[in-house]
Amino acid sequence: MRILITNDDGISAPGLRALHAIASEIAGPDGEVWTVAPAFEQSAVSHCISYVRPMLIQKLDDRRFAVEGSPADCVLAGVHDVMKEAKPDLILSGVNRGHNVAEDVIYSGTLSAAREATIHGIRAISMSQAYGQGNLGLSDMFEAARRFAPDIIRRLLADAPWFDQPYPVFYNVNFPPIPADHVKGVKTAVQGHRPAATFGVEPQTAPNGRLFLWLQHGSGNESASPGTDAREIHEGYATVTPLRADATAHDLVNRLSEVFV
Repeated sequence: MRILITNDDGISAPGLRALHAIASEIAGPDGEVWTVAPAFEQSAVSHCISYVRPMLIQKLDDRRFAVEGSPADCVLAGVHDVMKEAKPDLILSGVNRGHNVAEDVIYSGTLSAAREATIHGIRAISMSQAYGQGNLGLSDMFEAARRFAPDIIRRLLADAPWFDQPYPVFYNVNFPPIPADHVKGVKTAVQGHRPAATFGVEPQTAPNGRLFLWLQHGSGNESASPGTDAREIHEGYATVTPLRADATAHDLVNRLSEVFV
């Protein structure tokens, strides 16, 4: 199996090293793992692409490239340049430092890489490791992801639907912020909703008198409903959520057509 890995934390991120180990296990001794990742951190850039400017790409090592661009750019570079002679069988994005649940799905560069992969007809999985008091003190805060990701990926590859609709599905996987031995199991979950606004701003005046605004994260995952990605990782479960690039509110199409009769 040929696997392309990327992320939004940057080419030097420890989560990308964890993902390389996970991908190597999935690819097997006869497989290949290629890395095309942002040269610098690109967290929360969502699905932006370098549409009006070129992106510099540098080869750092065999099958390892850095791109001055977004995670979606990295997928484009990997599929259409680095691996153009033999496209990847699977694209993995992560392992992000921090969860990507509920409203985070909108902002996440990690998810955008997986979403971009599906646009090109390639199976993709995004993975994120939540962090908190339960795992920040560990020698490897990604140990839950390392422990559970290989089995989750294998199960998805073997039995999950991928290309059942024009916009293929990709899978968003989150691991709770606790040691691997404390993870209660794996649950399928829907994208959650946290009732309070996800982000706010904190003003700060610089020494030169100019005003800057720092973004601050809002409510916690415990405010989301049971059965959602946010709530279940809060309860100690790894979660798997199927997502698509299709943003249509299908439940409203028939009702809206009545408005324009």
